[in-house]
Amino acid sequence: MVLGIDVSHFNGNIDWQALAQAGLIFAIIKAGGSEGGKRYKESTFEKNYALAHENGIQLGCYFVNGKQCCTVSEGIADAEFFKTLIAGKHFEYPVYLDLEVPTRFTKKGNTDAAIAFCQTMEKAGKYVGIYASDISGFKDRLQIERLTAFDKWVARYGSAPQYVTSYGMWQWTSSGTVVGIKGKVDMNAAFKDYPSIMKAKHLNGF
Repeated sequence: MVLGIDVSHFNGNIDWQALAQAGLIFAIIKAGGSEGGKRYKESTFEKNYALAHENGIQLGCYFVNGKQCCTVSEGIADAEFFKTLIAGKHFEYPVYLDLEVPTRFTKKGNTDAAIAFCQTMEKAGKYVGIYASDISGFKDRLQIERLTAFDKWVARYGSAPQYVTSYGMWQWTSSGTVVGIKGKVDMNAAFKDYPSIMKAKHLNGF
């Protein structure tokens, strides 16, 4: 097990050198999203990517889909845009679809879109996973029995995931503190040797 963080513009100006000196191994950084109804690049993505790698911190990234992403075509369109954001970059950890915005009333459509998104990313040589909360995400918003082919990053605070039984990463708190970031930060535990997987299978830019 390896501990790491995930960050976005909400974490402000990050001192990646201080994080590296404190022994941080990996971070999952936000690349962009479509949750506002329009696809966009995260404002801190390029800076965080460059400075983290410059300081030897291994990276993954994520894309937050919007509530309109509940069809196959929208899932593919989000993935195609995500591909442009990460083109030419390499990631030692997975690239994730962050599924916490689509409603529980489009459960089948959310799953259709997630599968289309992941398959599109895989065809592009990416190791892709799905991020969601244990209950309000994977149970309430997705048909998890259709998602066995994809790695999962599960958010559950206070205890290990209960509904999702197979996962590669667990977000266990949103109230962590680390040197180099002001305020609270999400903390994660990774249970797979992702860097070795990426390099052995030539995925995520390797």
